[in-house]
Amino acid sequence: MPGQENLLDTCFSAYVLRKLQMPEGAFQASRVKNYDRSLEGSSDQTGSGIGAQQLTRPFPFEPISGQGGGAALPPLRIRRERCAGPCGRQRRVRMRWPRAWGAAALLLLLLRLGAAAARASPRYAPDWRSLDSRPLPDWFDKAKFGVFVHWGVFAVPAWGSEWFWWHWQGERLPQYQEFMRDNYPPGFGYADFGSQFTARFFDPDRWADLFEAAGAKYVVFTTKHHEGFTNWPSPVSWNWNSKDLGPHRDLVGELGAAVRKRNIRYGLYHSLLEWFHPLYLLDKKNGFKTQNFVTAKTMPELYDLVNSYKPDLIWSDGEWECPDTYWNSTHFLSWLYSDSPVKDVVVVNDRWGQNCSCHHGGYYNCQDKFKPQSPPDHKWEMCTSVDKWSWGYRRDMDTATIMSEFEIISELVQTVSLGGNYLLNIGPTKDGLIVPIFQERLLAVGKWLKVNGEAIYASKLWRAPMEKNRTAIWYTSKDSAVYAIFFQWPENRTLYLESPITTSSTRVTMLGVQEELKWARDPSKGLLVYLPLLPAPALPSEYAWTLKLTGVQ
Repeated sequence: MPGQENLLDTCFSAYVLRKLQMPEGAFQASRVKNYDRSLEGSSDQTGSGIGAQQLTRPFPFEPISGQGGGAALPPLRIRRERCAGPCGRQRRVRMRWPRAWGAAALLLLLLRLGAAAARASPRYAPDWRSLDSRPLPDWFDKAKFGVFVHWGVFAVPAWGSEWFWWHWQGERLPQYQEFMRDNYPPGFGYADFGSQFTARFFDPDRWADLFEAAGAKYVVFTTKHHEGFTNWPSPVSWNWNSKDLGPHRDLVGELGAAVRKRNIRYGLYHSLLEWFHPLYLLDKKNGFKTQNFVTAKTMPELYDLVNSYKPDLIWSDGEWECPDTYWNSTHFLSWLYSDSPVKDVVVVNDRWGQNCSCHHGGYYNCQDKFKPQSPPDHKWEMCTSVDKWSWGYRRDMDTATIMSEFEIISELVQTVSLGGNYLLNIGPTKDGLIVPIFQERLLAVGKWLKVNGEAIYASKLWRAPMEKNRTAIWYTSKDSAVYAIFFQWPENRTLYLESPITTSSTRVTMLGVQEELKWARDPSKGLLVYLPLLPAPALPSEYAWTLKLTGVQ
């Protein structure tokens, strides 16, 4: 077959490039080098300086088989030849199958390449139309509940909020000026807080145990907030990272290893902007027509985080001052979805530019503490904080600003019923401790989920997410079951459900109670469920209860 050899060589090269994920130039060089090594000492049987070796299998192919076996491609003859002319002493490798096998070999090879191409991950172009077409990896929708951790140098002053530096020296708010005058010597700058961020008692395994006990299926950890301090040894944040200063530890890496040992997904929060970085301020002065900061800082850090820690989720923030074209967001996401080591599992939010929130991205945050009144038509997440006034730890918090257990569980249920995920934030101290009030709130969620998690994890939006009649009822579904979650125990122990349509096979149980519950059709619509006669301490949950209905429409 004319040209068969060149075509096979081209196909072989393309296949190996894809399998090894190597640049073409690097592959060509290594290929010849490795084949030359395998041919060292081979005899020149023709006297013309040509050596030959036969392989029993055509590297790097496996046997082509149907049902656990089959014929491999025929032996591949590899010939090493000296080049004439300008290539000097360089040698090239020629591959040739026996002529009688040529057509069959070519057909089998092309079938192999076609099958490999069909299995290959899709590629996404650096534009929103293409990026937004990517299906969201299903682990995220199944997870439903995660823990957010805001930690950084702002935990040292621990006053006001995690925006301390901006309020003090950006806005120059009087109360922050007064706080610094009263508590720190003249000339004390924000950078001086860095050495006091010690993480002395940070135990990633204890943190991970707490998150597991809380029922969290994913954890999102702050790699860098708007202050610019990185909780990993960033190669472009010299002397303003947790390895060079303060803890002298890789906080991102340590926590990631701990949570993954417990089969918890690991997400990374990353701020695109840095309030006072000179390059960012220069770009701002230039009307963001230059990208000095993006090129030197933001993008190198994002690529480093992905390649170093392989996150399941990237929680982007700090986008609001600039369009996505300034941040080069679409180019990064194109690489993330198409070529990165996490391309098949990674999930991202919608904060990639001032025009993106609630419009582009993997799932939508829309805004902090986003609470839609009806189910959005796109997967979404509500992020909120146990401390209502701050995402980072602050010494001036009090019980009035702390979410109650009932508030947290109520928000979790409502969020999941409307198709969202619930991300609950806590802020550790500068020493790496999670204060007891935050631990209590997380453990309360975990206690409730141990009983009622069946109605939360991997649940789906039901046709009627909620109803408000005699009491508020929130619904979820899974497989053929419908779950009705309520927060007020009726005085007569009779709960009215309007939305479910009963059938002859309808059954009603309560999660955490073994006995099946009695029920009756309501004369107008729905059904009446007779709740168990139990004293309050014997109820399966303290704040909210879940009915499981099967055989309903």
